[in-house]
Amino acid sequence: MKLAIVNDSVTACEGLQRLLQRRTDHSLLWTAHSGLEAIARCEGSPPDVILMDMIMPEMDGAETTRQILARIPCTILLVTASINQNTGKIFEAMGAGALDVVTTPRLDHPADETDFFRKLRQIQKLYFPIDSEQTNSANRLTAPVSPVQKVILIGSSAGGPAALASILSKLPTDLPTGIVIAQHMDSRFDDAFVSWLGNQTKWPLRKASVGDQVLNGEVLIAGADRHLIFTAGNQLSFTDIPQFSYVPSVDMLFSSAAHHWRGEIAAALLTGMGSDGAKGLKELREAGHLTLAQDKLSCALYGMPKVAAEIGAAREILPLNEIPGRLIQFSNSTVTSSL
Repeated sequence: MKLAIVNDSVTACEGLQRLLQRRTDHSLLWTAHSGLEAIARCEGSPPDVILMDMIMPEMDGAETTRQILARIPCTILLVTASINQNTGKIFEAMGAGALDVVTTPRLDHPADETDFFRKLRQIQKLYFPIDSEQTNSANRLTAPVSPVQKVILIGSSAGGPAALASILSKLPTDLPTGIVIAQHMDSRFDDAFVSWLGNQTKWPLRKASVGDQVLNGEVLIAGADRHLIFTAGNQLSFTDIPQFSYVPSVDMLFSSAAHHWRGEIAAALLTGMGSDGAKGLKELREAGHLTLAQDKLSCALYGMPKVAAEIGAAREILPLNEIPGRLIQFSNSTVTSSL
């Protein structure tokens, strides 16, 4: 991969440069010592991955990340001397689109080096897979892209039925995508819930069955007796393991989609108590998908989205009334790269 370093510390830059010189699978494209310099360099020579410092004068790493990603599609790995002391800025940068964070590696600490290169391997595997027919970045960027199927995933708990009805009522039924929903629900009432929700929208809506595949223009609802998951071939199935107090598990749906769905995903985590869905949403974000969380003011209970925001799982945090528009934008956008 072609890498770039953004760091105001000359010592840190030299350390990263020396570390990268030990590997032949990465090349250093350029080094910038400020956010403004990084923005200018990106516009002239965009890298595959930017190693972004968090604390810099004039423009910090979060704002630099925001401005770069508004102009140029690239991957940003946050590199900071202290994750614990910079959590606020880290979450801000992740909210702006940074992929992950790692401690600035020190040459005399092998564990730092191991963790640093592990992060780079994960990014390379997800975003820059080796292709025997396309041996460089230029070929990858200019190669024809196959059509990619899209899906919208929504997870919710307390307050969710009203939020789901609000979203579905605003989504046109001709969107080129399907929708899968996991709503915490007592199994005694899930049939009534599906019936009620179907009356709130013009979308065809039913409970999911084993072997189902997501179809454009259809909403599938997880039943309340087992966890709904994706399996190979974009098929849906069920599992009883692990046993949670909440069924169906939003985490299980999101996580399985991150591993098995071949295509693009937009996932929204709505109002609810607890933390279910946050970890799965983060897996989706780390796999490069669009992840949304409902904001505090529009939540009936700000639990699940709050945890998602705290761990950097949500790429965007939106009020409920803005989520439908963002999902429409996702559904109608032209696919420019495959996952």
